[in-house]
Amino acid sequence: MRSHEIDYQIKGHDVQLVEIELDPNETVIAEAGAMLYMDEGINYTARMGDGSTPNEGLFGKLLKGAGRLITGESLFVTHFTNQGYGKKRVAFSAPYPGTIIPLHLEKLGFRVTVQRDAFLCAALGTKISVTFSKRLGSGLFGGEGFILQKLEGDGLAFVHAGGTVIEKELNGESLFVDTGCLVGFTDGIDYNISQAGGLRSMVFGGEGLFLAHLRGTGKVWLQSMPISKLIAAIAPAGRNSGKETGGLLGNLLQD
Repeated sequence: MRSHEIDYQIKGHDVQLVEIELDPNETVIAEAGAMLYMDEGINYTARMGDGSTPNEGLFGKLLKGAGRLITGESLFVTHFTNQGYGKKRVAFSAPYPGTIIPLHLEKLGFRVTVQRDAFLCAALGTKISVTFSKRLGSGLFGGEGFILQKLEGDGLAFVHAGGTVIEKELNGESLFVDTGCLVGFTDGIDYNISQAGGLRSMVFGGEGLFLAHLRGTGKVWLQSMPISKLIAAIAPAGRNSGKETGGLLGNLLQD
């Protein structure tokens, strides 16, 4: 089915939200718990499935639901439909500081692969499915990059990235990225995991044991602060825990 044609506006800076404008009978789908506010006249329903295949049977919906559970998301997708008169608005907020990326799927080859927790919302008609990295190395060491989501359709979809977003255009080139900093990529990009240098670099370099290796022709989206790094940075025992007190001297004074 063709996706519903929705209008949108992204608001905010550090913690963004996307406000979707719906004409009567238009629908947007979203992750459970992402809704921030909505106008009177919008009805929302939790459904098992994204609604991209209206005649899909219960077994197919169960398979898709199981895939969503594997990614750590809810079994259900929430559908928001304008059942009133005139234009209505519903807004969805990012789960942590970062940037919301609008993806015009038709302009991006009708399909984009993203990290498993990146999807925020999309126009009805967008197909959301789970995919796994094809290579054993990616599965064993890829971290966040092992289980991925595919967004397919001809409408608008929105994903969330932590920190600042960097968009790269590859033309037969290669790019090495921290596995957690990859947000998504278009068809034509080959994804694999590579060893991070020699033994000394792997142990003492501070960049992890493996890097994501992206190669091909297409677009790549990166994030400067994935949620795993954010948690590590602000944790009580994290590497930044002593900065406020002046490092080693501050810790000695506290003792």
